[in-house]
Amino acid sequence: MKRQLTLIGAVVLALVASVLTFTGPAFAATGLHISGTNIVESNGSTFIMRGINHEHTWFTNQTSSFANIKATGANTVRVVLSGGRWTANSATDVANVIALCKQNKLICVLEDHDTTGYGEDGAAYTLDQAVNYWIGLKSVLAGQEDYIVINIGNEPIGNTNPGQWTAATVAAVQKMRSNGFQHMLMVDAPNWGQDWQYTMRDNAQTVLDADTLHNTMLSIHMYSVFNTASSITSYLDTFASKGWPLVIGEFGWQYDSSQVDDQTLMSEAVKRGIGYIGWSWAGNNDPILDMTNNFDPNSLTTWGQRIVNGANGIKATSKQATIYGTPPTTPTTAPTTPPTTSPTTTPPTGGCTATYSIVGSWPAGFQGEVKVTAGSSAINGWTVTWTYANGQAVAQAWNATVTSSGSAVTAKNVSYNGKLAAAGSATFGFLGSWTGTNSVPTLACAAS
Repeated sequence: MKRQLTLIGAVVLALVASVLTFTGPAFAATGLHISGTNIVESNGSTFIMRGINHEHTWFTNQTSSFANIKATGANTVRVVLSGGRWTANSATDVANVIALCKQNKLICVLEDHDTTGYGEDGAAYTLDQAVNYWIGLKSVLAGQEDYIVINIGNEPIGNTNPGQWTAATVAAVQKMRSNGFQHMLMVDAPNWGQDWQYTMRDNAQTVLDADTLHNTMLSIHMYSVFNTASSITSYLDTFASKGWPLVIGEFGWQYDSSQVDDQTLMSEAVKRGIGYIGWSWAGNNDPILDMTNNFDPNSLTTWGQRIVNGANGIKATSKQATIYGTPPTTPTTAPTTPPTTSPTTTPPTGGCTATYSIVGSWPAGFQGEVKVTAGSSAINGWTVTWTYANGQAVAQAWNATVTSSGSAVTAKNVSYNGKLAAAGSATFGFLGSWTGTNSVPTLACAAS
């Protein structure tokens, strides 16, 4: 918090400083902590979350998901826990979750899901009850400040009286600190996390000031409220102008025009150095938000491909926390003795095939997907072309560069998915429009 001193106050402070030895602030951060708008590790390194949510409380047997999420390149996993609204996750279970995070070199955001929609959902717990859950787990949380963040309560207020969020969150933060928690805390916005009535945006300073350790991160969940670029940038601009720390703790993807503009969200997060954690690895009642098919890491959905392999995605932008050491890098220097003659023959590249499918359809719109498969030899790149017969048009695409000329469509690989081993495959997706008929076109695939 910025404090302004009067001239007299400044003089008094100077006099006191001349008598007392004062070497630092009145509080000391332990482990992960906030510095300005950034998350910082205990060694001073800035850490930017690039992560995936995992619905652990409902799928406690899916412990392999931690390693599989790490394999995507993620540096963070946000773990869904329950203190009793669903089957409670015990201290033993939570200790195992922390061990799995550390084993797989992930920063672990632990969240209590019991509070989801309080005030609107009669089954939801209060934030005070969530704090009591954390107090009951303190024996396994203490000493883990370098590795875990405590997200006090998921989406703690619904759309009924969201103004109660400020006092409830202040009380929760203060109760955590008075019970000796040194961890970085994360607090979600009201309105089911989306803050569309701007309660968190307008009252965040009050919450931040309530933390005696000044170690609280604000979290926004971005779904349909943030379905345009302007809605995303405007919200993020406000927090930047205030100097408040913010992470995008949940978000989905734009599978239709009413949903979050995930491409703007990720590009803005990367540009601004803001963390993001996508929802979710698998297990949703509406599987369109699953990143994998049935927790299979080798079967990424369209959403999984976008957040893992897409532009501004996890593979391209994630960096492992330094508490786990520095991962090896691929040498970038050129060979000291380059060949003096060019090859006389070009290695065979083989051919490719492409299959087109309609993943989902709604009035006037649809989601399409194309799978490109290499032939008997490896290929270095691919181009897929087709012509629509019924006036369909591609509106936006991911994992490919797609252009149209009238009804003719051309899709070319992007930098990370052009090289395919023999029989290897890559998938790209797109959103399109249609009227009347939405027939499947004939595709041609050319390899390079």
